[in-house]
Amino acid sequence: MEDKYITVSQLSRYLKFKFDQDVNLNHVFLKGEISNFKAHTRGHYYFTIKDESSRINAVMFYSQASKLSFLPEDGMKIMVAGRISIYEATGGYQIYVEEMVQDGVGNLYLEYEKLKKKLASEGLFDPSKKKKIPKFPETIGIITAPTGAAIKDILSTIKRRWPITKTILFPSLVQGASAAPEIVKQIQNAQKYPLDLLIVGRGGGSIEDLWCFNDEQVARAIYECDIPIISAVGHEIDYTIADFVADLRAPTPTGAAEMAVPNQKDFYTYIHQVNLRLEKAMMHYIQNNRERLETLKNSYILKNPLSIYQIKEQKFDTLYEKLYLVMNSILVNERNKLEEKIDKSKNWMERYLEKSKNQYLYILNKLEVLNPILTLKRGYSITKKQDEIITSIQKIKKEDLVTIDLVDGSFTANVEEIIKK
Repeated sequence: MEDKYITVSQLSRYLKFKFDQDVNLNHVFLKGEISNFKAHTRGHYYFTIKDESSRINAVMFYSQASKLSFLPEDGMKIMVAGRISIYEATGGYQIYVEEMVQDGVGNLYLEYEKLKKKLASEGLFDPSKKKKIPKFPETIGIITAPTGAAIKDILSTIKRRWPITKTILFPSLVQGASAAPEIVKQIQNAQKYPLDLLIVGRGGGSIEDLWCFNDEQVARAIYECDIPIISAVGHEIDYTIADFVADLRAPTPTGAAEMAVPNQKDFYTYIHQVNLRLEKAMMHYIQNNRERLETLKNSYILKNPLSIYQIKEQKFDTLYEKLYLVMNSILVNERNKLEEKIDKSKNWMERYLEKSKNQYLYILNKLEVLNPILTLKRGYSITKKQDEIITSIQKIKKEDLVTIDLVDGSFTANVEEIIKK
């Protein structure tokens, strides 16, 4: 009989298995009102979703909760997507929330994400395009509603922190269908004034109240504005397109005023600290120079100025000796080079003369061989007719008077007979 009975844990485990296997419960869309909301220290959200007659426990773990752009609270109308399962410890079923949006703003949220993606792709959120916020603005423009807490908080904060800053209000609607065109108009109007900074924003409200700051024309007007802009829209958890386009985003209007101007108390403290550091640095500088002066006054040079001349004189002598040795070395080297060149030239001339002498003797010997005197000594003679040497029998005839040269003299003769070979 006891085998028919099961434990509560077994029943809860069985029911959980059934829930987890049901495809219709794995992706459920619910809408309702939040109650008993609790944010765990680890970042998880525990709450109840209820309507007029029923309720269901819900849990949203940190991995999904950290992606929300708003903080859930009791009484808030929401729409969620998630899965239904059994929590075995209590045996109760609950929804594990994966996505959450505020009820009534689902379509607005989709429009917001679509515009955000479009402007980001065009570079309107690029950090490199952000203009630098001046540290000490002289004149600040403020675009917001002329009445309400936002303008009062901004003006009182600026006056308290940095009262010398001038402010110019450019009143504008900040809620409703006509708000966006008016904000654009005031941004363009503000650029006609000598402003150092412009604050654009309003106090908190629902997503519908803040929707004019998600307008594309407002975003482009902020991006194209020549004046640095601080966006101050809603509360710290509220993010609008204007926050991403502006040069700086403030969590609240009061926060914008605090970012816009320095705190005079902090500034006075800083000036006092700088003054103390300056005095300390000046005293240190004066002390160092006083010690340096004392060192110079007691230096050997000042007490013995003649030593300066003596040191220079000694250096001059040293340099003179070095110069003399260098010049002498150069002269010796040049003299040696010159003597070497003279010796080479002398040897070359001797060789050249010897060669010329040999050539002369060779030519002389050849001339001796060709000398006609030597021919005459061997018994030969030279016959001339009127000083013309006779080389052929054809050049003379009988009765011609010829001169015959011998080695030791000459004589004349008449041709009596011509004998031809």
